[in-house]
Amino acid sequence: MITVENWAEIRRLHRSEGIPIKEISRLLGVARNTVRAALASEGPPRYQRSARGSLVDAVEVDIRKLLVEFPRMPATVIAERIGWEHSITTLKDRVRQIRPEYAGVDPADRIVYQPGEIAQCDLWFPEPRIPVGHGQNLILPVLVITLGFSRFLSAVMLPSRQAGDLLAGMWQLIHALGRVPKTLIWDRESAIGGTGVVTVPAAGFAGTLATRIQLAPARDPEFKGLTERNNGFFETSFLPGRVFDSPADFNSQIDDWLPRANGRLVRSTGRRPNEALPSDLQAMTVVPPIAPTTGLRTRVRLARDYYVRLDSVDYSVDPRMIGRLVDVHATPTTVTVTCNGEVVAAHLRCWADRVTITDPAHVSIAKTLRTAFSAEKLARERASRQHADGHRVTLRALSDYDVLFDTGFASAAPEKVTSR
Repeated sequence: MITVENWAEIRRLHRSEGIPIKEISRLLGVARNTVRAALASEGPPRYQRSARGSLVDAVEVDIRKLLVEFPRMPATVIAERIGWEHSITTLKDRVRQIRPEYAGVDPADRIVYQPGEIAQCDLWFPEPRIPVGHGQNLILPVLVITLGFSRFLSAVMLPSRQAGDLLAGMWQLIHALGRVPKTLIWDRESAIGGTGVVTVPAAGFAGTLATRIQLAPARDPEFKGLTERNNGFFETSFLPGRVFDSPADFNSQIDDWLPRANGRLVRSTGRRPNEALPSDLQAMTVVPPIAPTTGLRTRVRLARDYYVRLDSVDYSVDPRMIGRLVDVHATPTTVTVTCNGEVVAAHLRCWADRVTITDPAHVSIAKTLRTAFSAEKLARERASRQHADGHRVTLRALSDYDVLFDTGFASAAPEKVTSR
């Protein structure tokens, strides 16, 4: 076989210079038939190795029989069924080649996002355990929002996956942007739409912001692939080499790092997120003047122990509110308890599990109330019942009345009459 250089020279000499085939053969030292073949060919010469058989050829029929009935059967299971004893890679290559004939293909369209159109939301769970106090280290969720057009990133660590905390995190990130995306994409997160229908708190949040929440199909992470890939970006570009002392320290470090991440060039768009952000924000809706309802909220009647439980943590309340209805509202950082609009307890929120948070002032008030109650009880016990003329009134046992009126509740041995 001649080289590409000789092939090109033969064609030049014959077609441009008009040199006959016999002379070209003498000049280049090649056979005349080789010259004729070079002139007749449609492209440069290329070495092609003759096809060789494969070990899989002998079992391809068996593979196809299995794929007809089970198109999604893994190659490792196919190898077990057909008794394959050779390289699994060779078998996998053949299965990968013929499987589309039985399972079909599922092409993915390329989506072009318009400014202000969508923001993809997801929870990222970084592997390092974060110290939350009281000797506990927990894996905590991080809410990540990615704007579709600009690819702008924002994130914040939250204390839990409950609806109130997720909505509080969304409001914090959206309020920081200063504008509201027209659509918020979520997966089937239980607090947002685990049953396939947007939950009541999430729907109320979206209505207040004049936006909508769109749920991804079940088991389809590609539906919000932008933020899924960004979770991996955080794993490889933010986490390595970092140590966190608390959730506040995590949020501080990621806030310092995000401007650098949003300044990188995104290959798919050819733009930097922080440079494309103004166009994205301009097409979004304005932030409403009234903040949406967020955070954890509950109403309980304060029990005798004057504590309320929120997310497995007990917080003390002013004991003077015992027996009354109190409203508990928790943000990711604070817990506030009110009664008829009056604040009766305020604590920093504890992210640890099963902890009791006590305000020393509440303990002091409880001690004062308990002392007053004991003194009042003792005074009642010491007070004697007297008739109008001054003589003491006999106090009879209840069982005496059962005997007198024959109620049937009298005991076998009636209690003795006592007097004071």
